[in-house]
Amino acid sequence: MKLASFSLILILMTFGTQTHAITEWDTLNEEVESLYQQGDYSRATTVAKKALQTAEQTLDPNHPDVATSLNSLALLHNAQGQYTQAEPLLKRALAIFEQSVGAERPEMAASLNNLATLYRNQGQYAQAGPLYKRALAIDEKAFGPNHPNVAISLNNLAQLYQAQEQYAEAEPLLKRALTILESTRGPDHPDVAISLNNLALLYSAQNQYAQAEPLYKRVFAISKKALGPDHPNVALSLNNLAGLYKDQGKFPNAEPLFRRALAISEKALGPDHPNVATGLENLAQLYRDIGYENKARSLEKRAATIRAIKR
Repeated sequence: MKLASFSLILILMTFGTQTHAITEWDTLNEEVESLYQQGDYSRATTVAKKALQTAEQTLDPNHPDVATSLNSLALLHNAQGQYTQAEPLLKRALAIFEQSVGAERPEMAASLNNLATLYRNQGQYAQAGPLYKRALAIDEKAFGPNHPNVAISLNNLAQLYQAQEQYAEAEPLLKRALTILESTRGPDHPDVAISLNNLALLYSAQNQYAQAEPLYKRVFAISKKALGPDHPNVALSLNNLAGLYKDQGKFPNAEPLFRRALAISEKALGPDHPNVATGLENLAQLYRDIGYENKARSLEKRAATIRAIKR
């Protein structure tokens, strides 16, 4: 069963603190962030490309705003499984930030986190680990131990440990991140849902279903209320709750959740997104378990076609 972890990320436009006249780049960036939060990655990518073009035409090539636009566009490619397009953008953004603002600035930590997440998504754990740890050290030095940015770095490092089944290392990081986010963002913030989800995944992986289920249900409630019923994160929360039921043999509870999650992912992300493949595989596995071999084979064939797409 493939459950879905959520990465907490920073779109670097949030770091701007100087007062200045609103530019076309600012307006485009605000639109990118809004579309990203809505899960409309395709439209957000179009606007992000325009924002990058605007920055490159009006600013020095090593200006931090250029790096911000590179980072935002890379995040959108990453969210759509387009890893080969995202990596050079993130590396260029990282180089610009290091030259323009310095190696110990929050902008660097955010960019390191995002590049590390790209590597983690591709199973390149040895490359991701040092970047996550460096980002956490920068954030703790810059903001202190209880800032939301520190929670983001803690969560992302914990996900790396989870991916390698290092649960004892991951759990304290996830609990610390959740405590920080609940106290700073409030209990119903989408970032809290992300942190709850990843803690629930930890419990699920260790068959601690009674601890995981209420967390998954809370994730779904927060995500649906904050993001809307058709957001990709809602699909992921449904998938994970369905997986919990399936693992306990509660097949009638699991099937409608898997189907709903798949429908949301297809609508929000398009038919060839890796999350759609995951949804197809999970539903196929459920059908195999209950003896629906023909249904399972059809879904598995489609999932394999998606997985074969070079990204």
